[in-house]
Order: sequence, then C-alpha cells, then structure tokens
Amino acid sequence: MTLSVVTTLYKSRRFLDTFLLEMIEAIRKLNIDDYELIFVNDGSPDDSLRFLLDKKKEIQQIVVIDLSRNFGHHYAMQAGLQYAKGDFVFLIDNDLETHPNFIIRCFDAMQSQEDVDVVYGYQEKRKGKFIESLGGRLFYWSINKISEVKIPENILSERLMKRQYVKSLNSLGDANLFMGGMMYWTGYNQIGLPVTKGLREGESTYSTRKRLELMIQAVTSFSGKPLEYLFYSGLLITFGSVLSIIYLIAKKIIWGDAIQLGWTSLVSINILILGIISTFLGLMGIYLFKIFKQVQNRPNYIIKKIYN
Repeated sequence: MTLSVVTTLYKSRRFLDTFLLEMIEAIRKLNIDDYELIFVNDGSPDDSLRFLLDKKKEIQQIVVIDLSRNFGHHYAMQAGLQYAKGDFVFLIDNDLETHPNFIIRCFDAMQSQEDVDVVYGYQEKRKGKFIESLGGRLFYWSINKISEVKIPENILSERLMKRQYVKSLNSLGDANLFMGGMMYWTGYNQIGLPVTKGLREGESTYSTRKRLELMIQAVTSFSGKPLEYLFYSGLLITFGSVLSIIYLIAKKIIWGDAIQLGWTSLVSINILILGIISTFLGLMGIYLFKIFKQVQNRPNYIIKKIYN
C-alpha cells in the first residue's frame, strides 16, 4: 500500500516544522513505509520552499512542486492531486487547524466499510466569529439553492481518497475550479467525519475578498441559474411594462389632459425597451455561459520545477 500526502504552501513557513513532525508520526502509526509528502508551492512569498529543500536532505519522501506564480489554493491542490501516485491520497492544509492525526481516523473509517471511496472532514459547528459563521451558512445555503450539486455544509479540504476516485477527479476538465463542488460532483461513496478545528497561529491567508471570489467561483462553476434568473427577470420586466402601458393609456383616456402625453409615452417606451433588452441579454448569456465553459482551454497552473 502506498500513500501520497498532498498539501499547499502559501505563507506556511511557521507551520512546517510541527506539520512534518506530526504528519510523519501519524503515518508511522499506520505502519505505512511507502509514502510521499507532496508540497505544492503556490508562489509563497516566505522561505517555505528553501526550508523544504533543506529538509529534503533529511526526509527523502518530500516532493516539492514549485508553481511559476500564485495560482490560488484550489489550483495548487489540483496540481498536487494530479501528481500524486499513491494507492491512497490524503489532502490536508498544513496550518495545523486540522491535526495530521486525522489521517488515522480516516483510515479507520475507510477500513470499517470496504465500499467507502472518500472520507472527508466537516465541522459540526463552524469556527470563527459571528460574521464569519453567518457568512459560511449563507454561502452553503445559496450554493445549494441554485446549484444542481448539493454540497454538505462546512466541509473541509482534509480528506482521504482512493486511487480510482482521484483518477476520476483529475479527469474533470473544469477551468474555473471550486474543489469542494468538484469533489462531491464526482460521486463515489463518500462519508464525513466531524472535526473540531483548532485555532490558527496568525491571520488566515483567506481574506474577505478571497472568500467572496470563492463564492462567485462556486456559483458560476456549478450553476447557470443566475443567467436564467436574469432571463426570467427580463420577462417579468417586459410583462410589467406592457401592463404599465395599458394602465397609462387607460388613465390618459379617462383623465385626458391631466396626464402629460410626452412623459407617459417616453417612460413607457423606456421601460419596455429595458425589459426586452434584459430578456435578450439573459437568453444570450445562457448560451455564452455554455460556450465559455466548453472553449476555455488555458492550463489551470504552470509548474516551474519539481523537486522529487
């Protein structure tokens, strides 16, 4: 049995000593001798890369994938998963919010049920302040309302996956990545384990702006419904404008000169044009959305060098 541990690097230097020590200890408890520790350097501005290259002289299982720049957390995870060669692949963030010992619980759960392909972690109660917790609940509520794929709430990156599942996940051709959705869309038999996340040392690298970008990415990657809503909104505006025209004409007939003819006609025509344009833009957007997903063909990341 072979194991690949995949993690990403971005301002990670202060965690790496402890992470390596605890991760290797957890693997030893599992009696796994054939393993690799894959670190994907996502353009980290600190000396994480230099530190790991020095550590590699002591720990030969370390593999560093150095990306050409910062592509983003999900793209870096994809790079690591596509390189991983183990029969089992364990994905984990190295900020120590989730303890590396979680891999032991994952293996125990997977071995207790032979047909399980993925064991993932989730938070029973979301960590963070009120605003962060509320934002998380709103995120999962909105994505599950408008997406065809229902994603379990408060899922974590940390998960143990079998080789066949990882192969299927890597076969997806998504250019706009939302790994949480892709991992669940792939299917297979997946079970969750509750995890209590610890407090992170220092500030999170996920700023409010990045969280909003992730939400937009999640919505646009897994749903065309916003465009459908725009289309239906256009129809509603058009229908309303027609009713408005009928109402104003009737009012003009009844009240005569009390209603200004020029203002009435101008407002009615503008409302009608707005409704028609919104309808057509929504309809065109649906087709553009499908074309965009099909023809975009840039690589999701560029590997500068692999230290293996």
